[in-house]
Amino acid sequence: MKTYFEGRFACSPREVRGMDTEELRTNFLITSLFKPDSVCLTLSHYDRYIAGGIMPVEGHIGLVAPEALKADYFLERRELGVINIGGSGKVVADGKSYDLNYKEALYIGRGTKAVSFISDDPERPAKFYINSAPAHTAYPAVKVSKENAEVVELGAAETANKRTINKLIVNSVVKTCQLQMGMTELKEGSVWNTMPPHTHDRRMEVYFYFEVPDGQAICHFMGDPLETRHIWVQNEQAVISPDWSVHAGSGTSNYTFIWGMAGENLDYGDMDHCAVTELR
Repeated sequence: MKTYFEGRFACSPREVRGMDTEELRTNFLITSLFKPDSVCLTLSHYDRYIAGGIMPVEGHIGLVAPEALKADYFLERRELGVINIGGSGKVVADGKSYDLNYKEALYIGRGTKAVSFISDDPERPAKFYINSAPAHTAYPAVKVSKENAEVVELGAAETANKRTINKLIVNSVVKTCQLQMGMTELKEGSVWNTMPPHTHDRRMEVYFYFEVPDGQAICHFMGDPLETRHIWVQNEQAVISPDWSVHAGSGTSNYTFIWGMAGENLDYGDMDHCAVTELR
């Protein structure tokens, strides 16, 4: 087992205006989330949010605290959200085992000392996508399947953004400190997500794109609404979105993405909308 850890500093809107393509990708794009028998973690200094991937093949993989956290164990002062995007597997939290199938989620609260991950079939390994944020108190672990999720249908075929939003780890479903996670599935023929675009100065966000067909890609839009920039994203890659930034994307095909966020409140509808015609 190997742990890969990377830290990303926060950037202001003024800095981002002057970035070229490579600088944008270096600061905001997470390109490698899943490696066999490895833990891959990226810490953003926006709200000290962690996004990562765990792909067990040969056996159990334990989640340990990187040196940068200065913690005795990973969840000493954090909470964790897990969504499986691979083969079936298990998450063991302080001795209790949770089965996670494709697109099922698990919330694990602060103070859980031992967390490990295993695949049911090494030939079809699980891919556990994880998000973590600082936590002020402890809430119990809860598994959330799509049947337990709060599901919302949005958009229309006419505007190429007909989609299903599955709110998995949100305060209307699970008690959390500040972490929220969900999954948006675009219908065939729809390619735009999060339209109309918005910002929310109270929360940062990370978008993780998957189910992108071979040979296709996503163009993710970010930045100040009057100074937008774009990043081309491949399958199973993620983009860090600052609280001051718009976050929207369009694909060359339909796809699915996981959104995760943390910050000052748990109000999913707290958004500062930007009219499409006002974007620059």
